[in-house]
Order: sequence, then structure tokens, then C-alpha cells
Amino acid sequence: MAYGVQAATGETKRFYVLLSVMMAMFMGAIEGTIVATAIPAIVGDLGGFSLYSWVFSSYLLMNTVTVLIYGKLADVFGRKPVITFGIIIFLGGSILCGLAGTMEQLIIYRLIQGLGAGAVMPIATTIVGDIYTKEERPKIQGYLSSVWGISAIMGPAVGGLLVEYASWRWVFWVNIPLGIVAIAGIWLFLHEKTEIRKQKIDYSGAFLLTVSISALMIILVEGGVRWSWISFEVLAIISVSIAAIILFVFQERKNPEPMVPFELWKSRSILIANVVSFTTGLMLIGISSFLPAFVQGVMEKSATIAGFTLTAMSIGWPIASTIAGRFILSIGFRATSVIGGVFLIIGGFLFITIIPTAGPIGAAVASFFVGVGMGLTSTSFIVLIQGAVAWKQRGIATASNMFMRNLGNTVGAALFGGILNGQIIRYFSREGGEIGKTLTLDSTNALLNEEERIHLGPDVKELLQNGLAFSLHTVYYAVFIFAIISFLFIFFLPKTGNEKVN
Repeated sequence: MAYGVQAATGETKRFYVLLSVMMAMFMGAIEGTIVATAIPAIVGDLGGFSLYSWVFSSYLLMNTVTVLIYGKLADVFGRKPVITFGIIIFLGGSILCGLAGTMEQLIIYRLIQGLGAGAVMPIATTIVGDIYTKEERPKIQGYLSSVWGISAIMGPAVGGLLVEYASWRWVFWVNIPLGIVAIAGIWLFLHEKTEIRKQKIDYSGAFLLTVSISALMIILVEGGVRWSWISFEVLAIISVSIAAIILFVFQERKNPEPMVPFELWKSRSILIANVVSFTTGLMLIGISSFLPAFVQGVMEKSATIAGFTLTAMSIGWPIASTIAGRFILSIGFRATSVIGGVFLIIGGFLFITIIPTAGPIGAAVASFFVGVGMGLTSTSFIVLIQGAVAWKQRGIATASNMFMRNLGNTVGAALFGGILNGQIIRYFSREGGEIGKTLTLDSTNALLNEEERIHLGPDVKELLQNGLAFSLHTVYYAVFIFAIISFLFIFFLPKTGNEKVN
């Protein structure tokens, strides 16, 4: 027997629950900005530039494949125990990440961290959907988005200072007090009533989805780099990914309690919102994962300055989310999302115009515009989706949107990592002459370590920086393309958000 829940808003102290939820979200949000700031220093210390994207991909993989399970569990057992479990696992993974001695260890520990993170964001957002009315949610979503702004200011600053004056290991350990405070607040002030009902969790579906996404990630990262695109290894792994996703669809269709309830996707609002969340997720990871490497390795700026170029995006996001709450009530979901799509295109275009000699200001401006676009679209989508379903489906519906964005992050980290690695190798081969023949992907490590960089010969340094800049611009062209795709899909949203999923 399992337990379902019904929100007991009369017994819940909403203000304190909101603060606790914001603390949990802050923990996840600051983790992203701090790690993105610190990753060049981590690679410079541990080595393994060829594994750069896997530090993000491993975390995002587990985050992506578990978010739907947690959403379902939250609908069955209640929000409180599930988010608590997730925070505890997240904190355990954070402790281990700080103790990592090699890139391989760090990647494994990031898997554990991602396993817990899958519960934090979607269930925190679901709790808010439970305790506030449909009319209140746009305003409250603006408050939640302010978390990103605060973390955006504190994350790069704290991360940069820790990297420069202490150790990159502390960027993982700062999560511990935040998680403890969040758990305490949720258990003290959130009260849920339970009712007994039978339900099963689709673990087979989760396994098949994990296999499919993992295989796809391996292909995107290693295809054309470690293996030829038409090699036996690539074709075999592609076959595994396709077979697993086909089996996953069959499993979901026959399972009475599927991990991904396909009936939710019959709503055009939910379908389009989720598809755009996927494409914007691709954009987001393409910027946040690789911009610090550009600022530090090519522009030769500090980790703190690199972090603040990302801060601009996270400042634009909450500002736009707050405005989105008002726009949704006045001009509707669709118009608000269209405006957000315009900002995504502007930001994506500005990224492809960045040149090293212009300094980090241009990167910060581009980041800000993308952040505004993300804030307008993401807030619209969450409020739209939560208003389209009943309470018993709100957890999985919210999680499905988070899943699609996380899936975009996961595929994007692998895709852009593969593009980056492949373009660097081709640049060395095409432009490097005799020097290029002596360089490998891991030669780029030297650019991300200031002590090693100053000992590079001028010709080698120029070749490495030009190769990294050229490759990252290829990534930004892809980001711009996904911005255009996102904008086009937004036009398929219905003009009103009054659909209701039964």
C-alpha cells in the first residue's frame, strides 16, 4: 500500500514554507553558478579537459532521469518526505565532490549529487503550487525566481573568492548548511494530510529512459572525437539508445501508472511548453557550461570575473520572472512567452558576436538578454501547466516540464561538449602546422591554469586560445539556432491557457 496526499493549506504556515522552499531552491541555484565559475580551476587542478563536459553531463543525467520519479513519488507519498530525501542525497554528493582526487571521481560523485537534485526544484515548485491559489501563483513564482538573482550575485562572487583564496573544494561544501535549514523549515511548517491508495512506481520505465539517455550522451560527447561517426562502437551505442527508447514508449503505454503519463501531452499548452523548455534547456547549458572557459582561457580573466558574466543572466532571469507574473495576468501566457522568445533571439545573436578583445562586458550583456528571455518563458510555462491539471497530477505535470528542461541541459552538455572537442581537434590539425601535431585536447588544460598559462610559448598559447575561441563560437552559433527554434514553437501556444487535463 502507498500513501497519497492532499494539501492541507489551512494547517500550513505558508510564509515560512515559502522561505524554506526558497532556501532549498537557493541551494540548487547557487550550486550551478558556483560550479560553473569553479570548473576551469577544477580542470586546471585535476586535469582531464577531455572530460570537461562530463562534470556537467553526469550531474544532469541523474537529475533528468530521476525528476519524473520524484514527481510521481511526491504525488503518492507527499511532497515533504520526498524533497527531504532528495536534499539529503544532494548534500551527501556535495561532500563527496569536495573530496574528489581525480576527474573520474568527481564525475561519479556528481552522479550522486544529481540523484538528489532531481527532487529539489520540481517538488519545491509543486509545494508552492499546492499552497497558493491559481491567482496567487504568478506573483509567488516571481518570488521564487528572485532566488536565482540572489544566487547569481552570491554564487560567482563566493565561488570566485573560494577558488582564488581557498580551494575549489569549498564550492561544494557551502551547500551543507543551506540544505539543513531547508529541511528543518519544511518539516516544521508544512503539514500534509494523507489518504491510503494503491499505486506503483514505474521503475522499469526509469531504467529504460536512463539507458537511452546515457547512450545518447556517450555518442554526442565521444562521436567524432574518440570514435568515428561510422565506427562499430558508435553504431552499436546508437542501436542501444534507439532500442531503449522504443521499449520505454511501449512500457509507458501499457503501464497503468506510467512514469510519463502521455495523456498530459495531449494538452497543446503542456506539449508546447515542454518542447520549448527542452530547446531553452539546450541554450542554457551551452552558455553556462562553456562561457567561463572562454572568459578565463581566451580573455585571461579571473574566475570571479568569469562568474559575473553568468551573473548577468541570472539577474535578468528573476527580474523578468517578476514582470512575467504581471504580464500573465494582463496580456496572457502566449504574449508573455512571445516577448521572452524575442529576448532569447537577441541574446543568442549577441553571443555569436563576442570577440576576445572586447572583454567580458559583451558576454555579460548577452547573458542578461538570455536571462530575461528565460525568465519570461519559464514563469509562463510553470503557471500555465499547474493551472491545466488537478492536484493529483500537479507533481508529475510540474516534474514533466522540469524533466524536459533538464533533458535539454543533459543533451546540450553532451552535444556542445562533443562539438567543442571535435572543433578543437580539427582546428589544431588545420591551423596548427607542426605545433598542432603535438597538441591534444588536454593541452587546453594549460589555458585554464594561470601558473601553466604564463609558461606557455607565445605561438603555442596563441594557437590554443584561437582554437578554444573558434570552437566556442561554433557552440554559440548552435545556441542561436536553438533560440530561433524556441521562438517559432512559442507561436503554437494557444491564445488562452484555459485547457484542463482530466
